[in-house]
Amino acid sequence: MKIHLVTGGARGGKSRYAVELAGRIGGKDVTFVATANASDEEMARRITRHREERRASGWATIEAPVAAYRAVRSAETAVVLLDCLTLLSANTMASAYAEGEEAAICAMRDEAEQLVAAAGDRPGTLIVVTNEVGFGIHPETTAGRWFRDGLGIANQVVAAEADEVTLMVSGIPVTVKPS
Repeated sequence: MKIHLVTGGARGGKSRYAVELAGRIGGKDVTFVATANASDEEMARRITRHREERRASGWATIEAPVAAYRAVRSAETAVVLLDCLTLLSANTMASAYAEGEEAAICAMRDEAEQLVAAAGDRPGTLIVVTNEVGFGIHPETTAGRWFRDGLGIANQVVAAEADEVTLMVSGIPVTVKPS
């Protein structure tokens, strides 16, 4: 399976670009792997809005806030869009947080490695959306630093295996790793 990683800052146009790319490649034959958890009312509203948008597209949706590699492996379409590795990593970190920094970071890295392995087990295209958190400020909290470090490692794992990497800068796609 071809992997296309779409990264960039918050509100940089990553999801919009990835959705357009998936539509161009797969048309209505796309599986959307959603990784968000409804942790509060605002997030629940976002999830509901996104579900409605996907329903209108005719795409299949698999909700996988953890172990998203299973959803990638089981998808019945050639094109799979995972949105996003950032939330998947946060959910994974939360499940390992009590075990300490090394366990939390390893859990995020392992999730990314399993995602890449799942993509290698099937034909088609996997589009992965993630945030580039290395450009931001130094997190003040321990959890923030663990998350930044773990997501940075997870992003590196996926980018190393990706056939193509696109960095979104203010809504403009910049090719980092051409196919």
